[in-house]
Amino acid sequence: MQSNEYIQFFDGGIEPKLENLGGKGASLVTMTSAGMPVPPGFVVTTAQFDAFMEEAGITRHIHQLLADLDPGDMGQVDKVSAAIREDICSRPVPQAMRELTVGAYNALMSRFEEPVPVAVRSSATAEDLPDASFAGQQDTYLWLDGVKAVTEHIRQCWASLFTSRAIIYRLRNNIPNEGLSMAVVVQKMVNARVSGVAITMDPTNGDRSKITIDSSYGVGEMVVSGQVTPDNIMLDKVTLAVIFEHLGDKHAELVPDAAAGRLVEREVDAERRGRRSLSDDELAAVAQMAKRAEKHYKCPQDIEWALDGDLPDGENLLLLQSRPETVHSSKPSVPSAAAAGGYFSGLSPRQLT
Repeated sequence: MQSNEYIQFFDGGIEPKLENLGGKGASLVTMTSAGMPVPPGFVVTTAQFDAFMEEAGITRHIHQLLADLDPGDMGQVDKVSAAIREDICSRPVPQAMRELTVGAYNALMSRFEEPVPVAVRSSATAEDLPDASFAGQQDTYLWLDGVKAVTEHIRQCWASLFTSRAIIYRLRNNIPNEGLSMAVVVQKMVNARVSGVAITMDPTNGDRSKITIDSSYGVGEMVVSGQVTPDNIMLDKVTLAVIFEHLGDKHAELVPDAAAGRLVEREVDAERRGRRSLSDDELAAVAQMAKRAEKHYKCPQDIEWALDGDLPDGENLLLLQSRPETVHSSKPSVPSAAAAGGYFSGLSPRQLT
């Protein structure tokens, strides 16, 4: 199956455009084109969302509901959000659109010896911009099996464009709803042995001569949402020497349960909790990947990564996301000495996106 107006494969050879793929989708296509180790997948483009909304006839109604909405009135925001999301989830998707999505899913599955679980991830057109961070405002669904679950959760991602949190953020930052659209990423799920985030600077002061890595066991959702205290390591960006590190508690991990067909939370034993979740070689590989993303995008990056337990060492480090760092990157570089010990989280807690 080839990429088309409604479906764009990561490796489909079509130029990634924010207005078609959203921030996350455009990033994944760009990284794939650059030869970075991205798990394969496709994007349900904004054209499909726009066509669905047009055919359903609810766009004007949404604008009316959002007009003059007070972001400080949480009760009313929640009411409006629930009404919009129910409207989106209750309307039928035109058959021709659905068939294209089913075809893309089957084409992705054909790349593997047997069907694999996927992640379905929202990718709004206004997310991951250099001057704004939308991380965690829309939905992500992990470890989904089968086309029925995938198509249902694509619809849920569309609806999540109008969560209360997303509505309030846009209102408070004067981001108009007109022209806003949603793409959805469907991507092979990583069987993460270790995962985490990395930022190509010291997040406490913006020092761009450093790389900061947070890592823990299992799927990275527990790291980026702040549910576990990860290992935190700072390295020199040039030499990759460890400047300091703090071993986090890492008390739990999200791992797949094959029988249940979903991710489950499991306690981490004392021995693994007491040692760093990354080896020296793995730590250096994550840092090198972060540097490569920064070089490609020409600005400090905030990346999500994972070590896939199904792949051999040396081939198992995968890049799941790379977005511009938004707190310090617009400011001049601030060289400084390394912080003198003490724990800090490399990135503020957020949901996996």
